[in-house]
Amino acid sequence: MVPNLLVLGGTTEAAALCRELAAAGIGGTVSLAGRVARPAPQALPQRVGGFGGVDGLIAHLRDNCVTHVIDATHPFAVQMSRNAVAACARAGVPLIALTRAPWEAGPGDRWQHVPDIAGAVDALDRPALRVMLAVGRMHLAAFAVHPRHFYLLRLVDPPEALPDLPDRHVVVDRGPFDIAGDTALLRRHRIDLVVSKNAGGEGASAKIAAARALGLPVLMIDRPALPQRSETHDPGEVLRWLGHAGADLGV
Repeated sequence: MVPNLLVLGGTTEAAALCRELAAAGIGGTVSLAGRVARPAPQALPQRVGGFGGVDGLIAHLRDNCVTHVIDATHPFAVQMSRNAVAACARAGVPLIALTRAPWEAGPGDRWQHVPDIAGAVDALDRPALRVMLAVGRMHLAAFAVHPRHFYLLRLVDPPEALPDLPDRHVVVDRGPFDIAGDTALLRRHRIDLVVSKNAGGEGASAKIAAARALGLPVLMIDRPALPQRSETHDPGEVLRWLGHAGADLGV
């Protein structure tokens, strides 16, 4: 079977995998959610936007003769990942997830775990702090219930509008970031607490290492639960999986 892949992308790992697939001559499309105005260049043809739920994704798989799906979305893109599991099961299309290994607390880390964004909001019900809020643009409004804090926000795109966070500073930048730069950033803004999703991987880990170096606490939002699926942290394993799943890779 000549493969025609659908890569659910939007991460640095997805972009790297697409480069490997293109170099191996494996055809397919990478799909981006469209939440970033200036997406990074991709090595495979790309589409932008949602599918319209599980039924819409099934229709896309069938209409485009997709043979395999690789879910390389962000670990917190929970609805897309759940839809992919359900759609592939119903359409009979093999699925594998390429994920980042989660961060784990080590010596010097001061983590408080919370289960979700609501838990992080509840944990900020305390006297005024200077907070680096590293949760993504979509969740910023939830923290407006605690306007007494100073919030440092780092966003990929210049914001068109922001929620009512009266004491804030916005940095527009795209990772990966380095420890020295993030340490300087935390010092410059006199940050007391870092709030972060457990995104895992290397590209966004600098702020966690910087907090460790400065002895700062981290409010760590744990990953959401997902349905059972084949999963790997290794792009090479994806290529091996494709061979086992009946794809003629021609390599």
